Amino acid sequence: MGQKTHPYGFRLGVTKTWRSRWFAKQDYAKLLHEDLELRESLKERLKAAGISSIEVDRPGNKLRITIHTSRPGIIIGRKGAEIEKLKGDLAKKTKREVFIDIQEVHKAGARRATGFGIDCAAARKARGIQTGDAQGG
Repeated sequence: MGQKTHPYGFRLGVTKTWRSRWFAKQDYAKLLHEDLELRESLKERLKAAGISSIEVDRPGNKLRITIHTSRPGIIIGRKGAEIEKLKGDLAKKTKREVFIDIQEVHKAGARRATGFGIDCAAARKARGIQTGDAQGG
């Protein structure tokens, strides 16, 4: 049986970029688990926002999170109250200075090549089934 390369890994650095951009000589495993936990908690907390991907940068002792979403207004909230609350919660959780960037994606499924668009489409469908919407979202 031949050895198979994952399509994302095959395209990485050529047509795709890294989902996390940071380097650590020490505490690599701790930072990696922190990244995974942040992504999971953000996806859970912002289900209704239509998140297609989350990118993490760690310049120095700071944390920059870029959220690609089809509904930025849900994340930002009225007068930026929701994003400030989210930033405060993440800063308390990670003990780092947190910057959050919101990038609007016109179609949540448009970023399907990264794999996150598929999750987003499936989540929309599941939400539609739960609420009884025949279209699925």
